[in-house]
Amino acid sequence: MSVHKEIKKVTTHTLQEMKSRGEKISMLTAYDFSMAKIIDDAGIDVILVGDSASNVMAGNETTVTITLEQMIFHGTWVVKAVNRALVVVDMPFGSYQGNSKIALQSAIRLMKEAGAHAVKMEGGSEILESVKRLVDSGIPVMGHLGLTPQSIYKFGTYTVRAKKEEEADKLRKDAILLQEAGCFSIVLEKIPSALATEVSQSLDIPVIGIGAGSGCDGQVLVMHDLLGINNQFNPRFLRKYLNLYDDIKGAVESYIKDVKSVDFPNENEQY
Repeated sequence: MSVHKEIKKVTTHTLQEMKSRGEKISMLTAYDFSMAKIIDDAGIDVILVGDSASNVMAGNETTVTITLEQMIFHGTWVVKAVNRALVVVDMPFGSYQGNSKIALQSAIRLMKEAGAHAVKMEGGSEILESVKRLVDSGIPVMGHLGLTPQSIYKFGTYTVRAKKEEEADKLRKDAILLQEAGCFSIVLEKIPSALATEVSQSLDIPVIGIGAGSGCDGQVLVMHDLLGINNQFNPRFLRKYLNLYDDIKGAVESYIKDVKSVDFPNENEQY
């Protein structure tokens, strides 16, 4: 289906309309002005300022260490670049779990200081009070179920989630609870495709998948993975559309060679 770049601004309502008419939703991460501008100009529907910045921008092993201030920092850069896409900013670990008052304070900072259009939170029944408090305060919330990277130390592995019926049943129930609490959308990460399809069809709100098969209402990938900038991450669900690691490395090697041989700058490249 063609990309509707003529839409002036994608909103949560736009995404709901897309689900209703069967148009798939495209979503990518971005963490800075330049990259956000490129993918917004390309016609992406949703930009996620992901806490995955902890991995791909800062080199940390997990997303747990990134702070609220750092998420505000990245969010501010992205929002400046965007004219069309809905910008969702991840609420980092520790900014919402267990205390709905802290969750509201954190979300308000992301909305006011970063200019976020919406926030994303990981978890189901455990965070319902926080979700309801944010939604009641007028803050759009995107849920996130399945593999929840902020809980990596609890899981101990990044393997596929909800393969056992007990966990799958909890995911089904959590998805309904998040919808009832007012989430405008839910991300399902790294779960069996049949389960993701079932959940997508059972919900009225859009479901965005990552490693969750084609039956979701949309897809999200980390931009650095899609572009092949990160050459050490090769899960089954990832399609690399470019191999920028080798391209950029090769360009830099050529530059070094040209500087060393005094080929750069040439006569046409100086004043």
